[in-house]
Order: sequence, then C-alpha cells, then structure tokens
Amino acid sequence: MSTFTFHTLESAPEQSKPLLEKSLQAFGMIPGLHAVMAESPVLLKSYQLLHELFQATSFDAEELTVVWQTINVEHECHYCVPAHTGIAHMMKVDPALTDALRNGAPMPTTKLQALQDTTLAMLRKRGRLSEEEITTFYEAGYAQQQLLEITLGMAQKVMSNYVNHFADTPLDKPFVQFSWTKNS
Repeated sequence: MSTFTFHTLESAPEQSKPLLEKSLQAFGMIPGLHAVMAESPVLLKSYQLLHELFQATSFDAEELTVVWQTINVEHECHYCVPAHTGIAHMMKVDPALTDALRNGAPMPTTKLQALQDTTLAMLRKRGRLSEEEITTFYEAGYAQQQLLEITLGMAQKVMSNYVNHFADTPLDKPFVQFSWTKNS
C-alpha cells in the first residue's frame, strides 16, 4: 500500500493547485499520477511541460505512442501502459498498434519498427547507440531531430514510470479497462 498522498484541489500545496486545475480541465479528472506529483509542485509542473513539449515534436500520434509505450512496457509501468493505451484510443491510433506494443509483437511498418528499436536501444544502452543503429534509424526515414526528440519522450516517461513504481499509483477508473501486466 502506498504511503504517498494523492492530492486533491483542496489538499495540494498552493503552487500545485493551478497545475491540478490544468489536469482537471485537460482530462476531466485529476489523474492519480498528477495527484502524487502534486506533493512536489516543480515535479508536476515539469512533467506537464514535458508532456506538452513531447506532443509538439515532429512525431505523429502513432510515433508518439510507439515512443511512450516502448518505454512504459520496458519499465513495466502498471499505470502508464494502460493510461497510454487509453490516450492512444483518444488520439485515434489503430488498436492493433497499441496491442502490438503492449504484447511485444512486431510493429506494422519498417519505419515504426526502427523507431521502436532505436527507442529501446537508447533506453537499454543509456544513449550509447552504435553507428549502425543510428544509420538504420536514419535509413528508415528519421533524422537527427527525431533522435533528439526520443530523448525528450524518455525524460517524460522516466518521471512518470519511476513515480508510479515507488508510489504504487492506482489505476484511474477510465483506464482500468486497459489494465496490463508484462506478457499479459
């Protein structure tokens, strides 16, 4: 059982209240992750900003989903995999892609496979990609910009995945239907 406080608009530190208002407006609820992060206003603010910035990258909805879910699945995040499954549905991403990401199946295109492979290599090798890995990524149709943008997605996901692990964030009601465990 988590000992972390899951803040409401009433219980949150003053600096977190407008950030939780923003979450409420965006999602129609205060996601559990945001409720935990509210204990540290700077963390919640940083997370929200990284989320907005990553969505403003050159990646389309499918590519955003590939980066997010590849990291979530690799980190075995019980909260983020279902949450991003729901987000992918809201973004009109093909459920077959989401299912493949959740279940470790191949990507539907060579380009998305290169994105997933590169994201995993960056994550597992702490950014130490080989020349061959970078060349393969570029040959799939990506460029330096996208390589750098994967890093932004990783920063966002490390924040959420790690917080969810140590806070044992319960899954929000809208995402329960997308519950996930590794190899499920």
